[in-house]
Amino acid sequence: MKSCCLPTEISKRSDAGSPTQAPVHRALSPVSVDTAQIPGGLVLVGTDRPYLPADGEGPVRKLRLKPFLLAKAAVSNSQFADFIAATGYITEAEQLGWSYVFYQHVDPKVATSGVVGAEWWRRVEGACWHAPFGPGSDVEAFKDHPVVHISWQDAVQFATWVGGRLPSEAEWEHAAKGGLSGAIYPWGDRHPDDGFTPCNIWQGRFPEFDSGVDGYKGLAPSVSFEPNGFGLYNMAGNCWEWTADVFRVRSLRKTSQSLNAMARQESRRALKGGSYLCHASYCHRYRIAARMGSTGDSTTGHIGFRVAFDI
Repeated sequence: MKSCCLPTEISKRSDAGSPTQAPVHRALSPVSVDTAQIPGGLVLVGTDRPYLPADGEGPVRKLRLKPFLLAKAAVSNSQFADFIAATGYITEAEQLGWSYVFYQHVDPKVATSGVVGAEWWRRVEGACWHAPFGPGSDVEAFKDHPVVHISWQDAVQFATWVGGRLPSEAEWEHAAKGGLSGAIYPWGDRHPDDGFTPCNIWQGRFPEFDSGVDGYKGLAPSVSFEPNGFGLYNMAGNCWEWTADVFRVRSLRKTSQSLNAMARQESRRALKGGSYLCHASYCHRYRIAARMGSTGDSTTGHIGFRVAFDI
């Protein structure tokens, strides 16, 4: 796995155990979420032009989906703060006491530990959704930005509270295309560059220098850049988004079968969308077909989510 996307040693269960707390129930009063209706029908997901075949990006397959609603944007810090205030929920990063932060976002005075082979990821004590860069940081200036340092279970609990759920990987991918069959990106097939910046990704030499030509060095607001054909924002780049599905690679190769067995054992979940750390020369995971799997307790400064609803 290209570790710009996730530290390779991200699982926290090995040293802390998986925290538990009472499940969250649906809010008594309706919680407003701005959604777009996504059409159902026979859809194509996956690709026959995989950039990272080992990730299981292919092959193309046909699926029948029911129409559903999907949040137009990733859940923001403001929305998540309302959830916390209403429920008293404590995220997994808060319970475990730490999370991963990209090194350029950490105060040099804060003690951290690194990840072998991916030193740009720093384990920061006290980093969590409301202190995204560690001690002394907050989200006051980022209320409209995606909430991050969110585990899969955290995302599920929020979705339950608003009366929704996480989208399946197929639903997410279908929605990301915005009606463009076979598109590489939510806007079509044109590759981003310094003269064309339709999304928030890394620009420059990773991990040393991000030029910020797209306007951001780090997360952008949940509602930013042009939406796709379904009215959805940031379906490429900005932050990775949890889906409901267990991660698996559709292949009969022994290496794939071993990976799938490990994914089941570790309850790895599929993430979609890429993040502000993705770059074409490194992972190129901001393509619609790109995907990644990680343990459900994984939390970093570039993992968030959006919510789906049944119709």
